[in-house]
Amino acid sequence: MKTGGWPSGFKRAFAACFIILLVTVLYRNSMCPMSMLIHRIKASRMQAEHSLRSVPVQVAHEMMNAGHRCLDVRTQEEYLAGHVEGAINIPYLVKCGPGMKKNHRFLEEVEAEFGKDAEIIVGCQSGRRSMMAAAELQAANFNGVTDMGGGYVAWKESGLPVEVSGRRTQSHSV
Repeated sequence: MKTGGWPSGFKRAFAACFIILLVTVLYRNSMCPMSMLIHRIKASRMQAEHSLRSVPVQVAHEMMNAGHRCLDVRTQEEYLAGHVEGAINIPYLVKCGPGMKKNHRFLEEVEAEFGKDAEIIVGCQSGRRSMMAAAELQAANFNGVTDMGGGYVAWKESGLPVEVSGRRTQSHSV
């Protein structure tokens, strides 16, 4: 212990307490960057959960029977190989060489076919593209957008009606 000053252990303890107090005050007042980040993450999760509807294929089928229209966002090749009965195909992604790129006319084409106030069920092969497409449609102020969870794979597995190259068939559960 030094004479004529504060003990070094006391200085460290005081500094640690000061830092803890400062972080606590900043966090409670939402001035801490970490606090703001946590708040933003929670807010965006809540917004995503509450704003974008996703329903199982059986519910989507009932909604279509009640008048909702189906938008198939898969590629044209996937669509022609088999699709939900009555679905309209507007690809969200299009082939570009060996990969895929966003269809830059997607919103324009959907608006021309459906309008912004139509009740639209968006589906794809397994559910990923349709979720992205539905989120983009909703962000562009399309009002009645619902994602079909599980996509065409789940639709077929559930034995719901499909069309292949213009022929209507009943898919059979495996």
